[in-house]
Amino acid sequence: MARWEFKLPDIGEGVTEGEVVSWLVKPGDVVKEDQPMVEIMTDKATVTITAPKAGTIVEASGKVGELVKVHSVLVVFDLAGGVPSSSVLAPKSEPAATAVGDIREELPGTVPRAPKSSPSVQLSLADAGAGYFNDKPLATPATRKLARDLNVDLNRVKPSGAQGRVLKDDVERFAQAPVATKNGSSQAANPGAPSTNGSTPSASAHAVPLREPTRIASVQGATGLLEERVPFAGMRRKIATKMAQSTHTAAHFTFVEECDVGKLKELRARLKSPAEVQGVKLSFLPFIVKAVIAALKAHPVLNSALDETTNEIVYRKYYNIGIATSTDAGLMVPVVKDCDRRSILDIAREIERVATEAKAGKSKIEDLGGSTFTVTSLGAQGGLFATPIINFPEVGILGVHQIKQRPVIRDGQIAIGEVLLLSLSFDHRIVDGHVGAAFAYDIIGYLENPDRLFLEMA
Repeated sequence: MARWEFKLPDIGEGVTEGEVVSWLVKPGDVVKEDQPMVEIMTDKATVTITAPKAGTIVEASGKVGELVKVHSVLVVFDLAGGVPSSSVLAPKSEPAATAVGDIREELPGTVPRAPKSSPSVQLSLADAGAGYFNDKPLATPATRKLARDLNVDLNRVKPSGAQGRVLKDDVERFAQAPVATKNGSSQAANPGAPSTNGSTPSASAHAVPLREPTRIASVQGATGLLEERVPFAGMRRKIATKMAQSTHTAAHFTFVEECDVGKLKELRARLKSPAEVQGVKLSFLPFIVKAVIAALKAHPVLNSALDETTNEIVYRKYYNIGIATSTDAGLMVPVVKDCDRRSILDIAREIERVATEAKAGKSKIEDLGGSTFTVTSLGAQGGLFATPIINFPEVGILGVHQIKQRPVIRDGQIAIGEVLLLSLSFDHRIVDGHVGAAFAYDIIGYLENPDRLFLEMA
């Protein structure tokens, strides 16, 4: 046997280890060159590692949820004579294998699809004759969740969307189509799936999601699924680790104040149509980012970080704003770089790009790191106020809440104002209370008088 050890390649961006999200192969599988083998999650993104050579998988290192070090052995191949038996490792003259820059469309942390040989996979009569199969179907996280809920193998669903994307309608049609049985008869593709009129054909039938049985435990009662366990891994565990690190390390204090953004609403209303002409959806967020940049320049300690290894406060001279974004896998923070050198229109365009890619699970590695300050907005669900958790190792974060009409005092008279509540959390180890308050009031000053923002533009 010609054993050949494949080591986890350098994924870049200073990454030294990655978490195994899912294995796409197992010992004994014969793989082709460039065939996807394993999905590895780093602090930046999830990448798919492909086979650098054709051969048979002998060993696969790292269980789902375990951390694997860069340059440690990941997979052992039997190359079946592909290299001389004396060549245990790759020759020095051979280029080092690298990770494929394939940021998964399925968001990290979700349960992977069932293996091709899974007995629970059902094939509709409509597609059985054509033998359709796609080992990397394009679909949004919501569509993938629907497929799991309906016990549908997404690999066998013919897409009807743009660029070969599988749509929810495609999954639902597949689920309702008859399936082939051994005796040649047909039945519903998923007896547990609701019918088009909302009824369920069988009260005792339950749609079981396609999951690896070794990764899930459940309790089945007389009335259905009572309890389900899924691995605490992937993106959800990364979020938990970051949150715990922040709350256990930074000394949080939160400052809350209101802001009358009536003038800002008027300005946005005037600029909204010209922005749409240029293909940009103009929200309040780009104005808020610009106000934050102006305030950061006045209070540089808010754009710093504490290097605990050297006991130094690092003042950053660049302004990269993290935009907290809700996705099906959890909260992600894509980053808009060099906001001090961008126009409001350009910031709006970039926010829309990074947020859309994050929600689709297609974030680029370079868009998921390097932030110096973070803004989180709950929009219409903003509530009264909150205590946002700092995106460590940053020293401050701004929480933006819903704009509500409230009574305000203007020139000694009571008037109806468009009031925005801002919640700012700071690391008290670095930021004194009066500095945090001054920073907050600078932001409020720019938002209440947005014309001042144009004076700050480079």
